[in-house]
Amino acid sequence: MEAIVAEFQKLQNTFQTTVEARQRLDSQLSENLQVKKEFDSLSSSNQIYKLIGPVLVKQDQTEAKSNVDKRIEFIKSEIERVEKQLQDLNDKMEKKKVEIVALQTKAQEAQAGSGPAIAA
Repeated sequence: MEAIVAEFQKLQNTFQTTVEARQRLDSQLSENLQVKKEFDSLSSSNQIYKLIGPVLVKQDQTEAKSNVDKRIEFIKSEIERVEKQLQDLNDKMEKKKVEIVALQTKAQEAQAGSGPAIAA
């Protein structure tokens, strides 16, 4: 029983870590969508600079837009992958819960069966 409970706790920890990863991806997606929105409002004469360390480096507008679009697609695919992982973890956790409840029920039945009989 302890082994199954330990497995369940491990699944819970993995689930929590995966949820945190999903939240980070949501944040990154939101930031990149905001950048894309800003890029869409630029005219072709506007300059784009990229912060690299402490220096702003001029960047081609088309290249910058392309990079943001690629990043958005990558983040979306990562979100899909993480969602599938969360669903799998959730399914595994539900199966472990059922196992734990079944073992607890058997233990209680065994304990009730071996207890002293009370005469009425």
